[in-house]
Amino acid sequence: MSDTVTAADTRQGPEAPRINGTDFLTAQAANRRNTWVLIILLILLGFVLGYLIGWTVETWSAGAYEPVDLLALSGMGILGGVILSGIGLVSSAVTLFAGDRVIMALTGAQEVSAETEPVLHNVVEEMAIAAGLPKPRVALIESEALNAFATGMRADKATIGVTRGLLTALNREQLQAVVAHEMGHVLNLDTRYMAAVGIMVGLIALVSDMALRSLRFGGRSRSSGKKGGGAVIVLVILVLFAILAPIAAQMVRFAVSRQREFLADATSVQLTRNPQGLIGALKVLDGAGKAPEIGNRATQHIFIVNPVRDFASGSHALFATHPSIEERIERLANLGRES
Repeated sequence: MSDTVTAADTRQGPEAPRINGTDFLTAQAANRRNTWVLIILLILLGFVLGYLIGWTVETWSAGAYEPVDLLALSGMGILGGVILSGIGLVSSAVTLFAGDRVIMALTGAQEVSAETEPVLHNVVEEMAIAAGLPKPRVALIESEALNAFATGMRADKATIGVTRGLLTALNREQLQAVVAHEMGHVLNLDTRYMAAVGIMVGLIALVSDMALRSLRFGGRSRSSGKKGGGAVIVLVILVLFAILAPIAAQMVRFAVSRQREFLADATSVQLTRNPQGLIGALKVLDGAGKAPEIGNRATQHIFIVNPVRDFASGSHALFATHPSIEERIERLANLGRES
């Protein structure tokens, strides 16, 4: 008997919820819109940081008593903002050509063949067909933890991996839903989004740290000169922003990660037409208890649930890479309701 089971075959008869065709499409559109708002906000953070650095250089390189118009645009500030934003965008574009071998090494995943893991390969192939994508490479992490991930900058070079614990704990319907979630990350180019966001966040943190260090080391020479109050105000604004910008950028990064998880959940429903599959899988993951940690803080965002830290409901709003499982289940349940 063939192992191939379609998404429709795995539904549990008449009790499986009916979903409106626009439910998951509306959810996907909202998550994509939220993602772009957050990415634009991150680019603006970088621009403002560059602007403040350029503005500070301009004011402190002027004459000792030359007045500073705090309401006028700074030419060097605009140049600094454009340069910093441009560096972030170019660096992000360069990362799109990187492979996924580093991620595979960091997670401890090993590519497996269809001969050794036929069921997993079969499910991945089903979901690839449903998504209209080439079949990704299939990987396995030999761990009792319950988790899954997707990586790869291009759909034709993607990899979907699961842990041995997940493969053992889930039934086929739930496994389809989890693989569909990871296929959603491939379909929605989430690895590209998160790589670009990570580069921009790292750049903001690096430049902020450099600015604060230069201000500290150069403080003595500046204090020996005489400057008007306007220049001092500009300097204070830069110091405050350089302290707060990395924190704000990291919060934006986490928010983008959470939006992409919601989007992948909705895409899983689109591919399987069965929200109960992912709801059931998330409940299994939620009830798994303490499991061995896999990955690290550099890779925690690529997994279906955070493998390093558990976030209780309500605590994820600022510094969690994933929404709480309770909120994800609630949204999935709403996708199955008639409007």
